[in-house]
Amino acid sequence: MTEKKQPRTYRSLFSQKGLVSFEVRVLETDLFIQACSNLQDEAKSMILECRKPLEDYILAHPEFARSFAPVPVSPLAHPLIRSMAQAGTAAQVGPMAAVAGAIAQFVGRGLAKSSEQVIVENGGDLFVLVPGTVTAAVYAGNSPFSNKIGVRVDTCGKPMGICTSSATVGHSKSLGRADAAVVIASDCALADAAATALGNLVTEKNQMNRAVNWALGLPGVLGALVIFAGRMAAGGQLEIVGV
Repeated sequence: MTEKKQPRTYRSLFSQKGLVSFEVRVLETDLFIQACSNLQDEAKSMILECRKPLEDYILAHPEFARSFAPVPVSPLAHPLIRSMAQAGTAAQVGPMAAVAGAIAQFVGRGLAKSSEQVIVENGGDLFVLVPGTVTAAVYAGNSPFSNKIGVRVDTCGKPMGICTSSATVGHSKSLGRADAAVVIASDCALADAAATALGNLVTEKNQMNRAVNWALGLPGVLGALVIFAGRMAAGGQLEIVGV
């Protein structure tokens, strides 16, 4: 769970009017949260609540952290661990591909008990619970699209995940070459795992549309976008907008 720290300048590009913004850090976990009030203490408690079981599980089952393929877990495992495993199985990747989205979702759902609106960002992966539409800027490294476009999604007042994977930005392992692979899903852990899988599928320009269609075929996935070599492919329930 160790990661290389990078400046989180993209956080200034995502702000929901009327919400209070704050950051919470616990070891490698670094969250940017927006809610109806400052819930730093509650968020920190929830991070600790899910990190400890995950760390203990990895110590007992190291393959859970190492595998690039789905790993079965006990139905009695902690909800975060089950969420990661289920997302990995759905997207056919290792469970750690869903860790950022799963933690964002765990914290977001917990904070939703105290705040009607919640946004939790974890390394570019977003758990979103707001009414109406939401727009998230897409950071794609040196691509000409980077921070120039965003995805606008109608949430219909339901929680969802907007997650991004990249082969050229950040610490995450990708088997593809995409500058950005974005997935919107009803489950944030699934969005994270599916974004990894989408990025893995793109090593050539002619694979982009096929990869997007594959992602859209996963139950629970609402939209997908991939950026590679100065080109973009997208589909599903999203609108591409300038930011």
